[in-house]
Amino acid sequence: MRSLVLLSALLACVIALAQSAPAKATATPSSGAAPRSPSAPGPVAPVLKLALAKAGGSPPFALVGRRIVVRGIITPYVAGQVVKVSFYLDRRKVGVRFVDVQPLHAAAGQFRVAFLSHYAGLLRARVTHYATAQQGAFSASFPGVTFVHANLGPGARGQSVRLLQSELDALHYAVPSSGVFDEGTEQALIAYRKVTGLERIAYAGTRVFALLARGAGSFHVRYRGDGRHVEANLSKQVLAEIEPRGRVYRIYTISSGKPSTPTVVGRFVVYLKTPGENSKGMVDANYFIRGYAIHGYAEVPTYAASHGCLRVPIPDAPAIFAWVRTGTPVDVYDEGGGASARVRANAGP
Repeated sequence: MRSLVLLSALLACVIALAQSAPAKATATPSSGAAPRSPSAPGPVAPVLKLALAKAGGSPPFALVGRRIVVRGIITPYVAGQVVKVSFYLDRRKVGVRFVDVQPLHAAAGQFRVAFLSHYAGLLRARVTHYATAQQGAFSASFPGVTFVHANLGPGARGQSVRLLQSELDALHYAVPSSGVFDEGTEQALIAYRKVTGLERIAYAGTRVFALLARGAGSFHVRYRGDGRHVEANLSKQVLAEIEPRGRVYRIYTISSGKPSTPTVVGRFVVYLKTPGENSKGMVDANYFIRGYAIHGYAEVPTYAASHGCLRVPIPDAPAIFAWVRTGTPVDVYDEGGGASARVRANAGP
């Protein structure tokens, strides 16, 4: 009887201990871990792409007083979202716009915001979207667009002139990058006006910038198969240095032979180079047949005025002399077909 009482007491202690011990999770046969309840989905990470409209050129520019448009495409689209677009002109904040994101198609949304500047300078825009429950935070910016004054002439200086020089350089015209409308800029702009068929004056204006915005004014290479060579287009009154595979290196303004003493047309090669200035005022001459040469000269009008040679401005002569080698092919042609192929013995500067 006593042993039965002890056994009952021991059993009661075991039950009490089992009830007071913390419960242990039961492992699942497949993973060995307890199942977890699913968490709520977080905000979607978006992708933003920016584009610029109503501007052109390389680098991009717009005229003072004209509107540009910043366009953004956001993937995925979330209804009711708003972005903040901040504008900075030469690093100074000049405007803030809050713009609704509109549906573009099932997977993306878009926004547009216009901006107009009455001042020249480099404009940048930064787009910011703050985090919401449906879409995460993001921001982006585009490299910038330069607002420029179109009416530029000799003596002008500043960012508008520097942009003009940059656009001409991108098209391979020989031009300085000083930000000053100097003689080198005048000659490069005249060469550009010759190629594009505009009046041959040292002045920019809206027409020039409209053409630059479209990328117009490239030199058309006629003899791509001649490798590294020079082409002189007598109709345009320009000369171009051409690298292999028809890549334009530099474009210069020239003055070729006047009607009474025309420059001979044809394919030639440079056979003699004379550095410095000779007794006829020819600077750094590159002779391609008899007395016909590419050389610097004090007077280089916008029309054909020489005695047969291809005159270039004296500041351009050293660079051309350094690029042209003995044996370099020289292709001289007239698009109108009225030039002379006769080699005269008395050709001169």
